Amino acid sequence: MGDLTAPAPAYLPRADGTRLAYRLRAGAGPVVIFLPGYMSDMAGGKAVALDAWAARESRALLRLDYSGCGASDGAFEDGTLDIWRDDALHLIDTLTSGPLVLVGSSMGGWLMLLIAVARPERIAALVGIAAAPDFTDWGFSQDQKIALLAEGRIVEPSEYGEAPMVTTRAFWQSGEANRLLQRSLPIDCPVRLLHGQRDPDVPWHHSLHLAERIRSADVQTLLVKDGDHRLSRPQDIGLLLDVIGRLPESP
Repeated sequence: MGDLTAPAPAYLPRADGTRLAYRLRAGAGPVVIFLPGYMSDMAGGKAVALDAWAARESRALLRLDYSGCGASDGAFEDGTLDIWRDDALHLIDTLTSGPLVLVGSSMGGWLMLLIAVARPERIAALVGIAAAPDFTDWGFSQDQKIALLAEGRIVEPSEYGEAPMVTTRAFWQSGEANRLLQRSLPIDCPVRLLHGQRDPDVPWHHSLHLAERIRSADVQTLLVKDGDHRLSRPQDIGLLLDVIGRLPESP
């Protein structure tokens, strides 16, 4: 599934002139923000399904591409967690107002948490889909970490497309500098964490650990026994939309 028939995205420049691609749908709030995963973009299946839901429900929705991803300017290998967090914040701060519901997929779930900590007064709720905070710590072997530091990048086959999975030293170092799970997370809004128990990339127990770290008492972890990492099947997307539709509407 993709955005093959959608109009061209709009663009917002950063201070350095790099244009960030986005699609903003007007509607009732809170504004739903979709944060894609690593090497993903706003034309993925979950993002497009969320846009169709927002159209049906007359809900405001912002989809975006980080620099170097999707339709945005820049080179993917120049991106870091800090840069992509700041890209998302630039788009959110410039294009939206009022309460937000952040929906983060995989690495987007890490960015979701960083944005929630940076803008606590605006967050109505969080929805993680195989959220992967701190994956630079637990997602790489010691040999891979040594190779990253020594060679500056590692390249691995990807199960999700023809392009190989590239990780740079700069991205890995920014991830290590933004680890969150060593302490309580000062997040007090409702949080919903969806995770497939057949996820080969982000083991589902990471969502249980994240739930423990979040300060809010209103945290629910929803496990899909036969679900994979993407959770993009029709029944998975149906669950996601049902969860978002049941969230409270103010922070």
